Amino acid sequence: MARSRNKKTEIEEEIEKRIPTTRYNPDYKVGLTAQQVQEHRLHGWVNRAVDPPSKTTKEIVHENVFTYFNLIFLVLAILLCLVGSFRDLTFLPVIIANTLIGIIQEVRAKKVLDNLTMLNAPKATVVRDGKRSSIDAEELVVDDIVIFKAGAQVCADAQVCAGEVQVNESLLTGESDEITKRAGDQLMSGSFIISGQCHARLDKVGEDSYISKLTLEAKEMQNGEQSEMIRSLDKLVKCVGVAIIPIGIILVAQSLVFQNASFHSSITSMVAAVIGMIPEGLYLLASVALAVSSIRLAQQKVLLHDMKCIETLARVDVLCVDKTGTITENTMKVQELIPTEQYDTEKMGSLRLMVGDFVSAMTNDNITMAAMKEYFTHSSGAKAISKTGFSSATKYSSATFEDKTYVLGAPEFVLLDDYEQHKEKITELASTGARVLVFGTYAAEIDGRALTEPVTPLGYILLANPIREAAKETFQYFAEQGVEVKVISGDNPVTVSRVAKTAGIKNAENYVDASSLETEEDIKKAILEKTVFGRVTPNQKRQFVQALKEAGKTVAMTGDGVNDVLALKDADCSIAMASGSEAAAQASQIVLLESDFSCMPQVVLEGRRVVNNIQRSASLFLVKNIFSFLLSLFSVVFMFTYPLEPSQVSLISMFTIGIPAFFLALEPNKNIIKGHFLTNVFLKALPAALTDALAVGALVVFGKTFGVGEQDISTAATMLLAIVGFMILYKISAPMNKLRAGILGGCIAGLLFCSIYLNQLFAISGMTTKCIMLFVVFAIATEPVLRYLTILLGKGRFYYRRLRGKTSLEEEAQCAVKNKKQM
Repeated sequence: MARSRNKKTEIEEEIEKRIPTTRYNPDYKVGLTAQQVQEHRLHGWVNRAVDPPSKTTKEIVHENVFTYFNLIFLVLAILLCLVGSFRDLTFLPVIIANTLIGIIQEVRAKKVLDNLTMLNAPKATVVRDGKRSSIDAEELVVDDIVIFKAGAQVCADAQVCAGEVQVNESLLTGESDEITKRAGDQLMSGSFIISGQCHARLDKVGEDSYISKLTLEAKEMQNGEQSEMIRSLDKLVKCVGVAIIPIGIILVAQSLVFQNASFHSSITSMVAAVIGMIPEGLYLLASVALAVSSIRLAQQKVLLHDMKCIETLARVDVLCVDKTGTITENTMKVQELIPTEQYDTEKMGSLRLMVGDFVSAMTNDNITMAAMKEYFTHSSGAKAISKTGFSSATKYSSATFEDKTYVLGAPEFVLLDDYEQHKEKITELASTGARVLVFGTYAAEIDGRALTEPVTPLGYILLANPIREAAKETFQYFAEQGVEVKVISGDNPVTVSRVAKTAGIKNAENYVDASSLETEEDIKKAILEKTVFGRVTPNQKRQFVQALKEAGKTVAMTGDGVNDVLALKDADCSIAMASGSEAAAQASQIVLLESDFSCMPQVVLEGRRVVNNIQRSASLFLVKNIFSFLLSLFSVVFMFTYPLEPSQVSLISMFTIGIPAFFLALEPNKNIIKGHFLTNVFLKALPAALTDALAVGALVVFGKTFGVGEQDISTAATMLLAIVGFMILYKISAPMNKLRAGILGGCIAGLLFCSIYLNQLFAISGMTTKCIMLFVVFAIATEPVLRYLTILLGKGRFYYRRLRGKTSLEEEAQCAVKNKKQM
């Protein structure tokens, strides 16, 4: 993250270094002179592309290889090599695999981010010294006159000087309607010219343009934003990282000085203790489980840019969705044509034919007009003299014939002062979930600007996006899982509310017009109390997400336009439809490749499977870590050498932790995630870890008392750990099935095989009669110790929750039944 910030700072420094320059407003036919161009270039006002703040592959490799724990493992490996204990290097393969997976994940993420290309306009036609020429877009300077034609992408923020063009700003706004731009209007970088031609003066270039600023924010790698599971693992690793160095030094000093042990023995016992305290396999397990999940989801046409978002989505309690594309299809359908009171059938003729004449005169350039052309297929054959395309500023389109002018547009914009007369009827129609457009005649002359007189309404045209087939089932699933849904749309709030209600969204009748939310307090209050939000601006989307996060919610956000990118970036989990803009798809953590929101429950279930299984498996790892820490302290206090060797720790880790944890992490698990990851894992691991520490500690003390050799004690301690390890594995695997029984049986057989046939590699030796007798006694004692410690800690946690008022009657009954069974 530091590198990303440095790169961003470099870009900001370049901007600050630019020398203030004289701004020009040249004649669009002449353009800038060569001297003026050179002046702007020397002062730094050129249209250079922004340098995305991403790390290089070399930096990613460097950051993953040269880590604190890799350094610790390197030092341990060197120490073992120095004393000639090469068999104790069995921990290295896991460390190497961990590092490689980390590098591969980050390089993959880098490629995804670097492929985010919002601006692709390599050439531009510029007017300079009265002559036209084609140059690279990066060679343009501020105030240049550029000619934009159909098919071109606007390469910098500009102002139209002459001409008229139809522009598609869907990449920026998410709305695909064609917008007319005339002299004086602004062209935004990243928009496309659909038709026409214009001369435009570049107003903001390079880093100043809208698309460049957005690119910098969207491409910033968010390494600091981790899921709770990864944050918990990081917290655990940091605590261990602080503890292992002083403990390691104390163990070596105590063994050499007070036990008079050899340097070889002191080093190997210290390495065994330190390796036991580091959860080196846990990161590998989490990485592999998440990678397998990403493959499973890819088979369901769900692309993950960030594997850790699977967990985040499984924990989400608020889901923000758009109406179009999520609840409804991306297509539009005309539902009905309703005549108004002003329409007279006898005097005016067929209303349907009038609309047909208007529609046949218009071009099929947006989904609204495409729906109109599909529905109104007949016309009288009248030819239009002129027409005006839809403009987002005026909210209408028109067609002028010899004897009349037809207008189609948003009620508020075409009825003007007469809107209040028709408001009740329009609201009634909108409450059905339809988009209401007014069709009528206009008496004055159309000039493409805002209407000066009200349109005489002849009919209301109702259009709607069809509700997705699986929408109701999908939202019902989220409601059952306790996930609150917020519908955020730019459409009329009444219409959105009706659509949401039809889709089965809970509390859909609680809606608000976002244009009435003026202060931050209004926004915070509304987002917590309301369900449906209409007339929402792009900036408000981001404010909604931030307000929800401040309220302690875990927020998932869906989006499809560049205007959604910053809100997606702020959300805990971002979801994009592949049918939307490339910018939203590349900036999101999850991309639905078939733009089908109904697959989201499967993504949530996959997240639950991963988190619950890793949580279950992580407790196996933590048993070893807590035990090693406790036994190290026990060794220091009672002045004896740590009884285990690194290869023995590796043997126990492999068959009681690593292999079973891997298989358990890939099993189905649909349970709702409860509690905090680290707390759950710690409480499951603590009884077994305490049992291990008590059993091994007591074995060492009694062994020394009865004169049992260190090698025998070491082997007996390894076997004791194996017994407790398999007991906790059996408990965690409950309820047992064929697969889990097979895993347990296979691991027991594997450990016996290695102990008998690979005993030299893992430092397993035969035990004396005294040692065997002690081993049998402590092996029998481990079961009741583990059972009663589990009950004791379970009761302690239960009463602690009761004191804090966090238990229910159902939990109390379950606790009583559970304790009775364990007894």
